[in-house]
Amino acid sequence: MSNPNQLFLLADHIKLSLLERQRAQSLNLDGDSKDGHISRSLDQFRDGLAALEKEQKRLEEAGDEDGALTLSDALPGLQKQYNDLTSQFHGFSSPSSAATLTHPNDPALSPDFEHATTSPTASAPSAPVAQSSTSTSNLRPKGARTTSKTVRFTDNPTSPSAVDPDLEAQLFGSARYRDNPGDDSMGYRDEAAGMTNTQIHTYHQRILDQQDEQLDALGASIARQRELSMQIGDELDEHVAMLDDVDAAVDRHQGRLDRARRQVGRISKAASESKQMIAIIILIIVLVLLIAILK
Repeated sequence: MSNPNQLFLLADHIKLSLLERQRAQSLNLDGDSKDGHISRSLDQFRDGLAALEKEQKRLEEAGDEDGALTLSDALPGLQKQYNDLTSQFHGFSSPSSAATLTHPNDPALSPDFEHATTSPTASAPSAPVAQSSTSTSNLRPKGARTTSKTVRFTDNPTSPSAVDPDLEAQLFGSARYRDNPGDDSMGYRDEAAGMTNTQIHTYHQRILDQQDEQLDALGASIARQRELSMQIGDELDEHVAMLDDVDAAVDRHQGRLDRARRQVGRISKAASESKQMIAIIILIIVLVLLIAILK
């Protein structure tokens, strides 16, 4: 991750996680369950800073002054945010780190930060949204006054019976979303509807426990596959050793066959030469007898 924008976005997610942890602790909930995720995110943030520093050095060596200047401008702010977030994670709070924690890098996340920093004890009951009844169009006559819209957040969501069915149908559609259309089981939105923050947190924790059990089962299966693959590897090593022995034995027998073939060739050559000698001797004897008879 050598992109400053990605690191700024990662910093915002870490801030939200820290704020959610503080909020859970204020509600006497288990806020330490996210420590592993936050720790991994901080490690990723640190690795990203190291990658940015290397990229800056590479750009300086390559002569890309604009790219190096862009990274040098972003690095101090990212390093400060990393230090402040690390201090907040380990419980060493300061005014500087608190200010870093509550200010997002992306203005689009401001509503999330505002909701995360809202004190649960200070939240007021939910009130209906005040809307202007004069016009629904974004184009208004010049000088026309509009009624301001206010939204109040609460820790206890509005019960499903208090929600206007027509408004819900406009927002979510007539058919509710299902990951599996053929599955009639309730989805997350159906089960979480009407729950308080404590119940939602317990529901999330139960889902995480189920996922942990599934991951444990998957880990055990992977461990068995690893042991099986190691046994197969040992068997293959033994078969390779046996094949090496067979190859050596074949080489020895091939050498013996070559020697026997050479010996047979020498014997055959010697036999052919002896036949020629016997034929010459017989012809000489016949010639001598003919000369003796003719005299």
